[in-house]
Amino acid sequence: MQTSYSPSPRPLTLAEIRTLALASLGGALEFYDFVIFVFFAAVIGKLFFSASLPEWMREIQTFGIFAAGYLARPLGGVVMAHFGDIHGRKRMFTLSILLMAIPTLLIGCLPTYHAAGVIAPLLLLTMRLLQGVAIGGEAPGGWVFVAEHARPQRVGLAVGLLTSGLSFGILLGSLVAVVLNVKSSQAEIAGGLWRIPFLLGGIFGFIAMFLRRWLNETPVFEEMRRRASLSRELPLRVVLKSHGRAVATSVISTWMLTAAIVVVILMTPLLLQKLFGLAPREIQMANLVGAAALCLSTVAIGAATDRFGIRRVSIPILLLLIAATYGLYFGAQHAPSALLPLYALAGFGAGGVVLTPILMIRAFPPQVRFTGVSFSYNIAYAVFGGLTPLVVSWLARTDRFSPAHYIAVVTMLGLGATFMTPTAHLRNDGKDSLAAHETELRHVLDT
Repeated sequence: MQTSYSPSPRPLTLAEIRTLALASLGGALEFYDFVIFVFFAAVIGKLFFSASLPEWMREIQTFGIFAAGYLARPLGGVVMAHFGDIHGRKRMFTLSILLMAIPTLLIGCLPTYHAAGVIAPLLLLTMRLLQGVAIGGEAPGGWVFVAEHARPQRVGLAVGLLTSGLSFGILLGSLVAVVLNVKSSQAEIAGGLWRIPFLLGGIFGFIAMFLRRWLNETPVFEEMRRRASLSRELPLRVVLKSHGRAVATSVISTWMLTAAIVVVILMTPLLLQKLFGLAPREIQMANLVGAAALCLSTVAIGAATDRFGIRRVSIPILLLLIAATYGLYFGAQHAPSALLPLYALAGFGAGGVVLTPILMIRAFPPQVRFTGVSFSYNIAYAVFGGLTPLVVSWLARTDRFSPAHYIAVVTMLGLGATFMTPTAHLRNDGKDSLAAHETELRHVLDT
């Protein structure tokens, strides 16, 4: 089946801009809640675990609690995706942010190990698991929501803007960490100022939930509901039975996404301190620039896929990610003064993560799209996102360049997955197209 392709689509309408802006801002605020933990991992490790433990053990346990949030993602993702495919995208998109705001606010109120003993890390673990349940529905739901609101020739841009919003949550967390470290001493932060970012996160979450009240259900879902063409089987069963190859390539691509975000953006600041003895403030400033570059590049790369296709764009940007990550760690060892531009380049390369949601959106048909994207993404993130901090921390003890090696291996696997994506939902000219799904749906229903 052929679909039209316009290399120069008309500008976005005011309604489309409003939808993308509200969805992206809400995603930024919710993702801030999820990632702020890692920017204060060092102080959390000291406050929530016994001082008698070796430093490396406290670090491993802290990253273990951070990883627990990823392990909980499939539960929230699959459940919310099921109801999203049956009852609507908007409801689940709004619910996820409420489920994130509450535990984030509570983390800012938790007692420390000194005050509550072993109960403190257990409470922290519980809150982190609740955060994982919430984020499991946020990113997949957001990608499906904006993609189904966008015109076919603007899907990459729409997904890129939402991914930029999610990335802006990381930037916001990095900015808060920089401000606290510049304005306060480590003793003051450990004395109670570490709670402020989490309390702010809870407030951010409630603001984002209010903003999402102004969003409308996606036209694609409304069309399916009007035509009574919603999935009559359990959506997850359909995905596993009929879309196994799409699930496999989506899982591998998500592994690449987790590596880029978790290692390059979230873990590297702490790793550079530990491995190369660099000053925390210098690293955090460089990380701030890297996160800003990530926000910009996801939009640019997403828009480029609309014009050139995912496969043509994936090769240069993913090779850049590999080279820039090696450059960042090489610079940390031999040229610390160049850390800021090197981190900016690595952040831009990490923008290749936007290829993953675009690939997944186009790999599953509308009737089970939310479930297909959410299941693949969250299963991969639970396994690889959860294990990555532990594996990379362990490997870094023997080889200071092991984080870059890890990025190189996983990114090449992700590049291979891009070329192995099922071709049943691709344009005849080889460029991927969401329009094939909607056109096929309307053709079948109209005939």
